[in-house]
Amino acid sequence: MKLLSVSFLIILFFGCSSKPSLIVATSSNMKFAMEDIVDLFQKSNQVDIDIIDGASGKLASQIEFGAPYDIFVSADMKYPDYLYRLGITIKQPKVYGSGKLVLWSLKDVQPSLSILTTPRIKYIAVSNSKTAPYGELTKRMLTDLAIYDSLYDKLVFGESIGQCDQYIISKSVDIGITSMATVKSKQMENVGNWVEVDSSLYNYLPQSAVLINTENHHPEADVFYQFLFSDEVKMILKKYGYQVD
Repeated sequence: MKLLSVSFLIILFFGCSSKPSLIVATSSNMKFAMEDIVDLFQKSNQVDIDIIDGASGKLASQIEFGAPYDIFVSADMKYPDYLYRLGITIKQPKVYGSGKLVLWSLKDVQPSLSILTTPRIKYIAVSNSKTAPYGELTKRMLTDLAIYDSLYDKLVFGESIGQCDQYIISKSVDIGITSMATVKSKQMENVGNWVEVDSSLYNYLPQSAVLINTENHHPEADVFYQFLFSDEVKMILKKYGYQVD
């Protein structure tokens, strides 16, 4: 498995490797879970899989303009459905799980929603609602709580949930609102303090995947796509805190 950043997109377009591989574009919140999923898949399938992670909105835009991704694993339904309506995907989006929000801090802070409005908290990391579904969900929740406007000057926006996490990890902010999948990962387990946001304050975020109608469609893409909805993958997603059927 190769884990690539979006900055290497040009290499994917103009690379000279003669060995075909699947390219899976995945939302940042699914980065760690996707690594486990790919590792498990490759134990019984001889397929090279490259992972591109980033904000769902940015990945969808890249796909719309021809990025050679085989599968798009989004943090929502909106962007995959948009690509489906454009005729870029082979099938309609299918939900693989639903994401949850947490408050997370690596500073000497006990996370809670009530602490956000206090002078103790000067900077709060969130993802951008224009590109990241978790950012849109966070904005909606804070707006419903009637505190979004009062918190606005404290907010530090990351393009994706991954960038939001980096602000928290680097302690550039006092606290952040992010995906439960991040704090459940092996890399971040027991790092800092986190608390799940009360589920009564927002609706879990349905996340979906689609097969992209590429010029050179690989049969292996269909196999991996089906694997995303298997019982084995559901166990992995549960471990990362996703709600699955």
